[in-house]
Amino acid sequence: MSSPRDGDGDGFEDGRPAGWQEPSHLGGDPAPGEPVPGEPTSSDPAPRDATGPVPPGGTGSTGSTAADGAGWQPAGWDLPAVEPDRPGLQSAPAPAPAPAPWPADEPVTKDDPDAGRPRRGLGGLFGGRSRADDVPKGPADDDRPDDELQQPDQGPALDPTDPFGTLQWARQWGWVPSDGTSPQDAELVPLLQSSPVRPGREDRPSRVLRGRGDGLDLVAFDIASPVGRSWVSTHAVTAAPVLGAVPTFRLSPARLWRHGTAGMLQIPSPDPEFDRRWLLMAVEDSPQVRRLVADPLVRQSLLGTDDGDELWSAAGFVAAVRPDPNRPQLIEHHARLLAAIAGALAAAG
Repeated sequence: MSSPRDGDGDGFEDGRPAGWQEPSHLGGDPAPGEPVPGEPTSSDPAPRDATGPVPPGGTGSTGSTAADGAGWQPAGWDLPAVEPDRPGLQSAPAPAPAPAPWPADEPVTKDDPDAGRPRRGLGGLFGGRSRADDVPKGPADDDRPDDELQQPDQGPALDPTDPFGTLQWARQWGWVPSDGTSPQDAELVPLLQSSPVRPGREDRPSRVLRGRGDGLDLVAFDIASPVGRSWVSTHAVTAAPVLGAVPTFRLSPARLWRHGTAGMLQIPSPDPEFDRRWLLMAVEDSPQVRRLVADPLVRQSLLGTDDGDELWSAAGFVAAVRPDPNRPQLIEHHARLLAAIAGALAAAG
């Protein structure tokens, strides 16, 4: 069996040119008579001391040789390190001191709302017995002063059927109440149907009160509308009967929508401010109607309101209506307006 290095020519190197030799740096054996790499030869200069004088004809190199034990190095390879000549660097500024921490807030102690309440045991088989402190004290065991034990006077309890105290006020001033179904209340139905608030066909008077105020006989009632199986008060009416013929008129705020005024005339007043806020309409122009807006008390009374009432005449009454259930303050307010209207009509008659 032959190897690549056999010289019989039948190895891996067949076909190579004649006289070819493997380079010496590849680790092959040197040829006879050739120097061995890394070994000094006769032509190399003799080793010298790096600090000694340079021999004549020397290269002046300070590089070390193989005699130094480190192998051959090119000239200048072992020069000492040189620090660069740089300007001195400024020292970094000292870090700013850390800010002092905020003082801790003192804990706020809140009163426990359940602290004064008696705690109840679970009771039953697994419940513990109540402590002595949890048992409520009776009047004889309470050590508080007598003035603290007395309950404040809360006044009379409110009647759910009279939430505004209207019935109580009426009885105090001698007014007579009615439920709106008496024969005397039947005369209020035509007045209700002619009101400027456009009531429904099933609406009826309710919570009727009769009495006197501001020198007039007055009747106050609510317009009740059916809602499901109950009745709800939608408007408050206060009316005063007037003797003699009463012209048909309607005195309404100019900002409110009006209906049922077909064929009625607008009657101007001598006050532009009054005409800007209020509107008087009548079936015919007569001295009595003009007296309504010419009377200074009537204009002053109406201009002093919030323009939330409407006044009209029908069925021998002059009346005022407002979209709100009746209450004592509203009845007194309407009574003052009706007294001014009735006085103006009486002066013109």
